[in-house]
Amino acid sequence: MQEAQRLLDGRIRAVPRLRQRLRRAPPGCGRPFWADDAAFDLRHHVRRLPCPAPGDERALLDVAAAVTGEPLPRCRPLWSVTFVTGLADGGTGLVIVMNHVLADGIGGLAVLARLVDPIPSLPPADPQAAPFPAPAPRVRALAADAWAGRAHRLTHLAGSLRTIRQGFAELGGTRPPRRQPPTTLNRPTGPRRRLDVVAADLAAIRELGHAHAGTVNDVILAAVAGALQALLASRGEKLDLVTASVPVSARQAATGGQLGNQVGVMPVALPTGGDLATRVTQIAAITCERKTAARGTSAAVLGLPFRLLAPTGLLRWFINRQRLIHTFVTNLRGPAEPLTFAGAPVRAVIAIPNTTGNVTVTFGALSYAGTLRITVLSDPSQVPDVAVLTAALRRDLGGAAH
Repeated sequence: MQEAQRLLDGRIRAVPRLRQRLRRAPPGCGRPFWADDAAFDLRHHVRRLPCPAPGDERALLDVAAAVTGEPLPRCRPLWSVTFVTGLADGGTGLVIVMNHVLADGIGGLAVLARLVDPIPSLPPADPQAAPFPAPAPRVRALAADAWAGRAHRLTHLAGSLRTIRQGFAELGGTRPPRRQPPTTLNRPTGPRRRLDVVAADLAAIRELGHAHAGTVNDVILAAVAGALQALLASRGEKLDLVTASVPVSARQAATGGQLGNQVGVMPVALPTGGDLATRVTQIAAITCERKTAARGTSAAVLGLPFRLLAPTGLLRWFINRQRLIHTFVTNLRGPAEPLTFAGAPVRAVIAIPNTTGNVTVTFGALSYAGTLRITVLSDPSQVPDVAVLTAALRRDLGGAAH
């Protein structure tokens, strides 16, 4: 544990945001800003937890679900690392939690790349790190920066309007979305979460996508649609289409010095009928038509309303009652080559998605070293039959290899 802390203490210096806090700007001085935390102490962010018996994958996933559900103190940098020891196979689990304002999925992978042992294809971190802590910007500088930003937006109004048009296109157009028929997929969620993981051969998934004019992401969406239909069918329900909110990143890659959240969303109505290959063909056509050249622009449309509604409680009221989407599906392209930490091989990496409001089950896919793993996050009080869903997902993805 001491060796791991020593390694992390040196490596986080390559990611300045890990030693910064988000602070509220004075009135008229713009949005919250990042500033170095002079009281930063690594011990507040790194801990060790023993894995309960029997120390298998199920026990480790339960620990990870509990850890990711704990709120991060806003008086400190918004991240944590938990080493889970005592696994039955002699290994150690590593649970990394980052608030979404600190990094989106692509940014999270950039942080991971700096925390593990050096990766040959990654440029080494700058040994001449900036002095820490740097003084926080003065009020005058914050105000000048805020007014410069406002002036820039006014002088580039045509570009802003174009971004908004592209954002509406990413969301599916300017018409208000139709409410979906009520199903058991949308119920108020409680505080408990369960994680399940389904693994598949990445090459086989990619080959299936290409054979049907699609991508790995299209195969994932098709498999999710089929699994959700299997779950609903076991409950005596049926949906011809399930609507998934798919995050769309404005960037293809990030570095340890370029984090933040640069993600929009694309709601996609996924057909549930037919076999996996049929659904891949249909979904590939849908996503090809919906993709825009300016990825992630829907954030420009959603950002302001969300910021205005959140303090009033209306945003929470809406997401607890919405019937616009059934689930969230995230897909990240992870490292192609195996990683190590402190010389030990990293055998698997999974994404842990989040859910909120009345969405009872969500999916996070991540590829690593030739294997695609889909993490299913559910509320066990609302999805006690999650085994039906994971079995259908495993059956579809396993069949892709044949």
